[in-house]
Amino acid sequence: MAVFAYKGINASGKNVKGVRDADNPKALRTLLKRDGVMVTQILEQSEARKQNARNIDFGKYFNRLSTMHVAVATRQLAVLLRAGIPLVEGLSAMIDQLEHPDLRSAFTDTRDKVNEGKNFADALKAHPKVFEPLFINMVAAGEASGTLETVLSRLAVFLDEQAKLKGKVAGALAYPAFMALMSIVIMIVMMTVVVPKVSAIFEDFEKALPWYTTLLIFMSDLLTSYWWIFLGLTVLGTYLFLRWKRSPEGSVKWDAFMLKLPLFGQLLTMVSVARFSRTLATLLSSGVPVLEAMRITRNVLGNEELAKVVDVARESVREGEGLAKPLKASQKFPPIVTHMIAIGEKSGQLEEMLENVADAYDQQVEIRVAAMTSLLEPLIIVVMGGVTGGIAFAILMPLLQISDFVN
Repeated sequence: MAVFAYKGINASGKNVKGVRDADNPKALRTLLKRDGVMVTQILEQSEARKQNARNIDFGKYFNRLSTMHVAVATRQLAVLLRAGIPLVEGLSAMIDQLEHPDLRSAFTDTRDKVNEGKNFADALKAHPKVFEPLFINMVAAGEASGTLETVLSRLAVFLDEQAKLKGKVAGALAYPAFMALMSIVIMIVMMTVVVPKVSAIFEDFEKALPWYTTLLIFMSDLLTSYWWIFLGLTVLGTYLFLRWKRSPEGSVKWDAFMLKLPLFGQLLTMVSVARFSRTLATLLSSGVPVLEAMRITRNVLGNEELAKVVDVARESVREGEGLAKPLKASQKFPPIVTHMIAIGEKSGQLEEMLENVADAYDQQVEIRVAAMTSLLEPLIIVVMGGVTGGIAFAILMPLLQISDFVN
């Protein structure tokens, strides 16, 4: 059975498209005709990918696959399995509910491979852009222990928490980022449009302008005449910075620098600690071996400086020592975190302690982001007002003295 991408017109006259499996194109046309869809195009999935590679689809940038999409599908599958429905039938029922084409295609291909006798986790590995290593390893642990539905439910909760955390941080910082961008745009417009027109007024006067007005006009002329140089340097600088940042040495240095930033450094540490604690707790409670769980957790931290600490802790655990001691020795993790991990190791309740740490730091991140947002908004407004006011002052002062110029 193959997977096809199709386009057609439904009974209401609207254009529809999607992904569906069938024995051949003729069988797919028959199935879609029953659903009231008149097919206009059918492509096998491999051909569809080639055609999509040639065509630029701007809609995909507004409908990107998110963690929340995967979380919802995972929860639906867990509910179906808990009701006693076999895995293949559960996947088929869940696929019918999916709207995102990439996720639908990935689960359809996975279902077909499972139906052919492959393990669920092994089938998921064919789609690394959709399913992260954490997802695949937890599914493998669930299959091995016979608790797949429980693991999927736990995984759905974990993905929900991660999506909420990302959403809170991104949402809280969106307005300050927009204000900063608008400040830059306003400054560029004033320097390239307003200042050149006003400076023409002063050209007929022989009296010297104030130094700040002269400096403003010089900067405006420089930006207007050589904007292409500034644009080229900006693009080149951005490219070189990103290339350095992606290198092994550059990523470590940049992540270490970010952790030392005032305000933002502490926030990044909190986010990483919450992610570390929740991920490790979820993996351990799902039956993933501790060394494998730490390897996966290391890759989801998003900070190479902290990942190096987890690598050292992993080697310590491999040698039979505890997790808390190397984390504490690094001085990168807050003392309260290492203390709670030590208690969890001694009492045999490490997963519960890690969950408590994650919950506490999620709340702290929310509070800190709200506080930073309330601080950044007036700060950006003050900076924007100061720059705009400075430009206006440099222009208006000579205009107020124009009568002296005439005399």
